[in-house]
Amino acid sequence: MRFFSGKSAQTRWFKAILAALCATLLACSDNNSQKHLAQVKAKPDPYTIRFVTINSPSTYFIDSQNNYAGLEYDLAKRFVEFLGPPYKLEFIVVDSFDKVFPTLLRGDADIAAADISITPARKRQVLFGPAFNQVQAMVVYNRDKNNEPNNAEALFEKRIVLPKSTSFVERMRELQSKSPALTWKETDKLSSEQLIEAVARNEIDFTVADNHLVAIMQYNYPQLDAGMMLGQADKIAWALNKLHGEERLTQMQAFFKKIEKDGTLRNLLDRYHGHTKRLKPVDVTAFLSKSHTLLPKYVRLFKSAQEITDIDWRLLAALSYQESHWDNYSTSPTNVRGLMMLTEQTSNMMNVTDRLDPKQSVMAGAKFLLWMKDRIPSRIPEPDRTFMTLAAYNNGVGHLEDARIIAQKLGLNPDSWADVKRGYQLLNDPAYYVNARHGYCSCGAPVIYTELVRSYYQIMQKYFPAYDPGVDPYKIAETKIPWLLAKAS
Repeated sequence: MRFFSGKSAQTRWFKAILAALCATLLACSDNNSQKHLAQVKAKPDPYTIRFVTINSPSTYFIDSQNNYAGLEYDLAKRFVEFLGPPYKLEFIVVDSFDKVFPTLLRGDADIAAADISITPARKRQVLFGPAFNQVQAMVVYNRDKNNEPNNAEALFEKRIVLPKSTSFVERMRELQSKSPALTWKETDKLSSEQLIEAVARNEIDFTVADNHLVAIMQYNYPQLDAGMMLGQADKIAWALNKLHGEERLTQMQAFFKKIEKDGTLRNLLDRYHGHTKRLKPVDVTAFLSKSHTLLPKYVRLFKSAQEITDIDWRLLAALSYQESHWDNYSTSPTNVRGLMMLTEQTSNMMNVTDRLDPKQSVMAGAKFLLWMKDRIPSRIPEPDRTFMTLAAYNNGVGHLEDARIIAQKLGLNPDSWADVKRGYQLLNDPAYYVNARHGYCSCGAPVIYTELVRSYYQIMQKYFPAYDPGVDPYKIAETKIPWLLAKAS
């Protein structure tokens, strides 16, 4: 059987070929149209500022209150507010530092904000904005397992792992050029934070990290320490794509000039790093040990106080530890007593009949803290208002107001804790306290007090979950600190 014959067959064959060609051309046309539409849709909104970052305590994270936080996040948010409507903020969070620059350079982000050190190699790749912080690369080690590494020879034949594509690799290469026997491994699977934790668990001997991150991590793992410095201190800045970053750079320069002048930058740096050098490793070890042995007896009381005052139970517990080290029978030479170290005046004010009764002490201390907070202007943003409340709990609201007035006279911001600390420190100077309403004050004490409570609170947030009365009533959190328990046994 023949499918085609004669002219009629040829005609039908030609028409079939023509139809197939048309269908193919139409399909190609549709595909090209779809590709074009996709390209149009993919074009970024010029008023959406896309920041690429990583998760870390120094950059971007979700805090214990389920809010976005981090120095880079706060700066980015304020930058977009500085630009004003219709600008909007978008964050692109990559899972390793190794992916930050590729994301920026292929145009998927406008600004890289990931605790980025300015180095000669990177300056050849990207544009840098103004430096807003300074860090020092340090060798991190576990003092329980290794001696302090203070020279290159101490690093030979050790398990060293660094996060790939970071400035730490550049610093190690500089050291290796003088000590060729030095070797290490690089990873894009683990962050600096995770590598520091690996050092704490003795899974590796050393890593390299910025001094700020090391200080934060030491609050969670007091066996950590910083050894030798690698190179000079690095400046931290945002990075831009050289191909289309010039206009954004001008905006960035104006923004950082403004926040340096008005104290916003100083306040943010203090918020994230101002308290991280107060505790010594022995202090952290003692706190973690007592959080396992003593704290469980009082967790229910702190959570009950949170239900009444809406103050995070972990902050109340941190304050109580600073006051009494969770010793219910603690008594000072001035007869301040109990878990919250209440004075007789405060006890009378809060109708406390027995300051050594833990239930009365915790509830009265929490209510008194809330009463103090109500004395402080509500316009003061958080967490600064809470920091000032802690200082007032320790030393009275009068000296706090004097410190705020001094800060204002110095041209500083009286609503910023970082600036009020400066005012406090001047209240022992006759040039200032003679004109202060409440006179002389040895006011280094409330500053140190506040920073210590902040430090303990940070540790509490690491090991104990937040309490939601509607979801988890009176459930006592378990304290899981394996390395500490192993050390105790």
